[in-house]
Amino acid sequence: MPRQSTIEHSLAGDAPWLFLSPHLDDAVLSCGALMDAQARGRGIIVATVFSEATPAPHTRAARSFLRQCTMSDAGELFEARKAEDRAVLADMGIQSIHLGEVDALFRRRRKPPLLGSSAWDRLLPEFTHRYPSYRFDIAMGRIARGDMALIRELRNVVSALMSQTQAELLFCPAGVGNHVDHLITRGLGADHRDRLVMYSDFPYDMVAGPDQTHIDRMGLVPWTWAEGLHAKPGRIRQYATQADALFPDGKIPLHPETYYVPSV
Repeated sequence: MPRQSTIEHSLAGDAPWLFLSPHLDDAVLSCGALMDAQARGRGIIVATVFSEATPAPHTRAARSFLRQCTMSDAGELFEARKAEDRAVLADMGIQSIHLGEVDALFRRRRKPPLLGSSAWDRLLPEFTHRYPSYRFDIAMGRIARGDMALIRELRNVVSALMSQTQAELLFCPAGVGNHVDHLITRGLGADHRDRLVMYSDFPYDMVAGPDQTHIDRMGLVPWTWAEGLHAKPGRIRQYATQADALFPDGKIPLHPETYYVPSV
């Protein structure tokens, strides 16, 4: 597809769109209004990349996340999250795919320390996990070298999905907020720049802006969608394990969706 084609060109047709979601709610959080409108006339596929956890022992950051979700068992939580995602997307007429990679909070190192993985897991789980903390690891925007092989595998998976779904556009997060899983998912669009649209990560974009250097390097410009926002909070609340932690005051703002599309 020629680079000068824009999202407006695609909106005039009915070709499928593929959305990559880092986690089991991100696509609806960031793109729910656009997807809801477009699913009536085209195939929409949401592929969630990081949709699994690993068993305990967990890091302090992971235990804090489980408490926020009011669940103690990570496996049970992620089964509930996948069920939520399937239900929300099915209600919107959207196909859901879960790629089964482990969320950064639960991702372990492949090479255990000298003492042995199980021993360190019991003594100090932070030593056996690739991203020991949220603030100083996951949210710092530094992708661990141990994830490079995973990224290569995922790029092949996305290429296969693009071929299988015959998607005209590929939507990836812009990585607002610098969460490593969002940045990894952003990078999966690198092989499909002629069909790439980036979406601003909500609600992170309520307090932070995009990496403008990256946006400029990709030759993208902002484009906004504000139709149908009134229905979006209801969709978000269907992610019951997450909504209260994301919006503790119970208010989900009607925030227009921002996309970054090829400049004409």
